[in-house]
Amino acid sequence: MKPISLTVHGAIDYLAVVIFAVAPAIIGLSGWPAALSYALAGIHLLMTLLTDFPAGVTKVIPIALHQWVERIVGPLLIILAFVAMTETHARAFFVAMGITILAVERLTAYRPTAAAK
Repeated sequence: MKPISLTVHGAIDYLAVVIFAVAPAIIGLSGWPAALSYALAGIHLLMTLLTDFPAGVTKVIPIALHQWVERIVGPLLIILAFVAMTETHARAFFVAMGITILAVERLTAYRPTAAAK
């Protein structure tokens, strides 16, 4: 049984938006890591608002696509942090966010179990 419901997943997604949006100011990201963080905040917000799950508003993106995006973005953030980032705090931030995105994806119950129906 996976412990994160779609409702909780949506709340975590909105929290991720806030984290990406404030990270440049809070941890001192600058240059392209800051731009990437702001872009990811906007993309993550748009994806969450448009996904067909409890946190979505317009519900045009199937939850399965949302899940696949997380499966791709999580590892990409980790790889990008090690390949293209020289500042330790930027690298640590993007690795942590990549791991978090992967963990939330793996722990979310995307389909209700028989007991939950």
